Amino acid sequence: MRTRIRRGVLATLVAACTTAVTLLGITPAHAALPTPIAASTARSYLSSMTVTTEHSRDGYDRDLFPHWIGISGNCNTRETILKRDGSGVVTDSSCAATSGSWYSPYDGATWSAASDVDIDHLVPLAEAWDSGAHNWSTSKRQDFANDLTRPQLLAVTDNVNQSKGDQDPGTWWPSRTAYRCTYARAWVQVKHHYGLTVDSTEKSALSSVLNGC
Repeated sequence: MRTRIRRGVLATLVAACTTAVTLLGITPAHAALPTPIAASTARSYLSSMTVTTEHSRDGYDRDLFPHWIGISGNCNTRETILKRDGSGVVTDSSCAATSGSWYSPYDGATWSAASDVDIDHLVPLAEAWDSGAHNWSTSKRQDFANDLTRPQLLAVTDNVNQSKGDQDPGTWWPSRTAYRCTYARAWVQVKHHYGLTVDSTEKSALSSVLNGC
């Protein structure tokens, strides 16, 4: 015997499940940031990183970090991350996402339009500049800005990404507290891999979160 569920009831059930997922701190499977290093490894890495004041922002320009380069076929880095992090993503012949859904682990919101989603550089480009990238070659800056291997790129709510700007953990964390451990582990992994420095406030904030992971 086939059981039918009325559309309104189904919508209520879906909403309830979404709320439960958010409250429990569970990240849907399609939020596909590469799994960061373990908290213990992050604590070890952080303890070995150079602590210094940030370099002057003078001379910084986002164009010094060539980003959204071609990755495969017609797909650039942004489009590749949208497909990786989304669910049911459909693209057109130019690789632009025409439909799908995207869950933002920073704030727990889900979006059905790619225009509502930004690709966050978890360690911002300007922050990287302040932490050592001012000495890099253009090629290395390009690798950093388009890194699909480390947990550096993530699809998130656009205005959340814009409010984060170029801030480090000394002044900004995802509002969804359940994601902060993941964020801290990812931040340390990326900075450690690229040999970037940390400032004292940033290190203290990271240590506080990582010690609770």
